[in-house]
Amino acid sequence: MDKYDLFIQKIDHFQSLVEEKKQLQDKIAAIEQEYTERIRPLQLELDTIIKQLDQNLAKLETTPATPATSSGYTKYGRGQLGEAIKDLLRSNPDKAFKPKEIATALNTKGTSVSLWFNKYGTPENYIERIPAGAGGKRFVYKFKG
Repeated sequence: MDKYDLFIQKIDHFQSLVEEKKQLQDKIAAIEQEYTERIRPLQLELDTIIKQLDQNLAKLETTPATPATSSGYTKYGRGQLGEAIKDLLRSNPDKAFKPKEIATALNTKGTSVSLWFNKYGTPENYIERIPAGAGGKRFVYKFKG
């Protein structure tokens, strides 16, 4: 065996490794293609469901955040006024508010705020009702910490 035969043997071995590499790459590409084809319908279905969830969430988020207005005042739906009052009191725990001050802050009528406190606000555990003014008929409201 001369040096040319040795060289050809090394090249043959190298070429067989290259062929084996190509075969493995082809198998991997086929498996990846099959995987992509099998997962595509599921991915499309998931995307559709996520879009529907986003649309429903957007509807839920915008409904209470956009109360109807008439004559310059904000009209709150049932339960929305209570939540707005609680949020205001929670955000200012060190301050006591008169119903008129709460109404001004929420851009609604003072009578609506007073009615809410008289009808629904008394059993609230975290709203403190403090008598103020002559005869104890007026109240200020504060967040109980």
